[in-house]
Amino acid sequence: MTEEMLLQGCLAHDAAAQQELYHRFSPKMLSVCYRYAKAREDAEDMLQEGFIKVFGQIDKYENRGSLEGWILRIIVHTCINHLKKNKKFNDHVDLAFAGNIVIREDNIPAIIQAKQIVECIRSLPIGYRTVLNLYAIEGYSHKEIAALLDIEESTSRSQYTRAKSMLEEVLVKKNILTPAKPKRSWLRPVSLG
Repeated sequence: MTEEMLLQGCLAHDAAAQQELYHRFSPKMLSVCYRYAKAREDAEDMLQEGFIKVFGQIDKYENRGSLEGWILRIIVHTCINHLKKNKKFNDHVDLAFAGNIVIREDNIPAIIQAKQIVECIRSLPIGYRTVLNLYAIEGYSHKEIAALLDIEESTSRSQYTRAKSMLEEVLVKKNILTPAKPKRSWLRPVSLG
């Protein structure tokens, strides 16, 4: 079934099309939810709530950009709203800044490393984890993050810096990263899929 056929079916409230849309996009969207949630159950709740919104708002999709990107945006907003609603966002931890590090890829397969990094991200306090996910993985600007989370832009920058430092420290302790002087920062906006 093409994406256009899938979209038309969902607009007509066809259960088979809705099921296909869910099966096509839910694995990737669950991984997004998993990065924001502390437990798998929370991630599954976020996913279900997000897809309810997707099906309820499918008529608002305007074919600008990909359908997957549109769904992703709804899922991310659902995750943020879930965290805010459950008052899980305001964790704050002071930390010492870690030194410069470089990813050690010579003896760790990239896919295993990516999974380990996601697990390390999930170990961060929720506020740091949320800002890190939004900035480094989803590609939001600090201004956009501030608006999404109802915080100051400077708070977003500060939490990102602290999250990055804390994450680097955890990755070094788990021997995923090695202390070194990189030519450029290793943590830039990217997609882990």
